[in-house]
Order: sequence, then structure tokens, then C-alpha cells
Amino acid sequence: MQRDVGANLELEVTEASELVFSVAIAAGVPREREHLSVTLDEEPVETEELEDEHGTRLHRVVARPGTLVLDYSATVVGRAEPAPASAAELVRYRRPSRYAESDALVPTAAAEFAGITDPAELLASVSSWVGTHLAYVSGSSLPTDGAMRTLLARQGVCRDFAHLTVALLRARNVPARLVSVYAPGLDPMDFHAVAEAHIDDAWYVVDATTLAPRRTLVRIATGRDAADTAFLTTISGAVTLGRMTVTAIADALPDDDVTELVPLG
Repeated sequence: MQRDVGANLELEVTEASELVFSVAIAAGVPREREHLSVTLDEEPVETEELEDEHGTRLHRVVARPGTLVLDYSATVVGRAEPAPASAAELVRYRRPSRYAESDALVPTAAAEFAGITDPAELLASVSSWVGTHLAYVSGSSLPTDGAMRTLLARQGVCRDFAHLTVALLRARNVPARLVSVYAPGLDPMDFHAVAEAHIDDAWYVVDATTLAPRRTLVRIATGRDAADTAFLTTISGAVTLGRMTVTAIADALPDDDVTELVPLG
């Protein structure tokens, strides 16, 4: 499968700022072509690439006031090789985190999923439960909303669905984490967030929104929750996002069965 992905962001930097972008596909994803450029008032800006233990590639930029434009594109061919999970990761991804308050959701998870012992069935059940209990409503949540607030509101966007999925799985002692992805087939097109759960010695995608075929997804960033996977982080200074365009096209859009175990490639 070939997938062409990209992002174009335009920001107004109103104070000298330190920015971190997470828009490049993760290290280890096979790519045929890749381009990244950052300009400030149409002049090239130096970027520093930083890579974490999951292959997330962060691009750090220090910018004075002006109009900053980031342009990224890549062609992905084939699928990434699965990476084994360390013992430390499996502990980290069973703990509560800022946006996935699994400790507060233990009673809910026990009431809804206590009788399910098969790991694959649990993933499918949690995905279906979240998908049927939440309504996907654009603009319905705040950037600071976590799984508990999402459950109470009964609505949200992809990151909210993913946070609730992650929290419920952790509450059932399943290591789970958040992944930001390019998602061919998504409509309207945007950056997308999904959950990833570890069972049977492998990581599998869980996407309660069912908005894009899981086999088409391309990994960008991986972490505990949205705090680790945001496409833009303003470390210092002040910026305003003026325009953002995301593209993700695949040469085929396969059917997706929520009960099937699908690794993220």
C-alpha cells in the first residue's frame, strides 16, 4: 500500500517563541520521499530534529515575531516493522495519565467489561462501547478535557474517543497508549488520534470513531496521551494558528472489521 501524507501550517508568531512540531512520520515507517521546510516571513528557519524512544520525531524551532509556515510531505511505501515493548513501557502504559484518568474509571470498566477474559474480545468490546456511548461532535471539547469529562459529556472528537478508550483499557490492566496518525479516508481530513493496546505480545490499533480504515493509518507520535502527541507545542512565547491543511491519501481503502486485530503500520 502506498500512502501520501502531508501538512501545511501557517502561524502568526506574536512574541519570540520556542515551538515544537510533531508532524513528521515516525522513524521506522518506510518512506520513499520526504520533505520538511519551515520559513519565517518567507526566509528559511533552522529546525532541530529530536527523536524519542518510540521513534517520534519532534522538530524544534526558535522564531522571532512574524509569519511562520511549515510544509511537510512524505510518501509511505509498505508497513513498519513492529517494535517490541519493554517491561518499563508496559508499566507506564497501565498507569493513569493527565488525559486518561484510568484510576477514576476502574468501577465503570469493571461494571461494563468484567466478564470478558479474551483480550481480543476486550479490545473490540471497549471500542464498540466507546463508539456507541459517545457522539462525534466537532468543536465539542476543550483541549484540556480528559477521559472523565468526555464520559460525562458523552461527546467529543477523535482525541476524546481515544483518551476514553485508553483509560478504560488501562482500568482493565491492559497497557494502552495514544497515537497521532495520518488517516487516509478520514472526512473531514485532519490529524487523527487513536488508541493502541498491548495484548499477546504485540500492539494493536483501537479506533472507536471508525472514521478511517486502521490499515491505512501512518504513525506520527506515540505517548501516554495528547500531552505527548500534540502536533504543535508552544514551549514559550505566543503564536496563533492561522491556517492548517492536512492531507492523507492511500492507493486503496480496505474494509475495516472492528473485531479484527490490526497492528499500526
